[in-house]
Amino acid sequence: MQVKTIYLIGGPMGVGKTAVCQRLKSKLENSVFLDGDWCWDSHPFQVTEETKKMVLRNICFLLNQFLRCSAYDHVIFCWVMHQQAIIDEILAGIDTAGCKVKTISLICDERSLRERLEKDIAAGVRTEDVIDRAVSRLGLYGKLDTHKIDTSRRTLEEIAGEIGAL
Repeated sequence: MQVKTIYLIGGPMGVGKTAVCQRLKSKLENSVFLDGDWCWDSHPFQVTEETKKMVLRNICFLLNQFLRCSAYDHVIFCWVMHQQAIIDEILAGIDTAGCKVKTISLICDERSLRERLEKDIAAGVRTEDVIDRAVSRLGLYGKLDTHKIDTSRRTLEEIAGEIGAL
């Protein structure tokens, strides 16, 4: 039986998590990708104790389903994950027996982050309040027990290649 690899990829909004993960998925054979935001995409978006518990249960359920499925060798997951407790709770809720676990934080310099988010705001993809929230979380990733990858002025191909080589 082949050992599976699960990638938990965090980072602030706008750092490039989804784009990098989509690229990584296309580079790795037999891979599947889950974005944590998909597990509570609602209108209006509500962050309450109940919805926070629900999203973590949804994430763990789906990741376990992917890990149990013989079709997948690589399970790729991304979400903001700005606190070690979030990563630890996800890892505690999934069966990683026989898996390689790779925890990664995507980071970038503040200028790059602001520029990316401003483009998203101009395109109507995000609202202006995202900049302060993302910038305020940027420094938190240095405290996490994760492999850090700086995405500033780098291509998706370079970043996905670095993750795949871990």
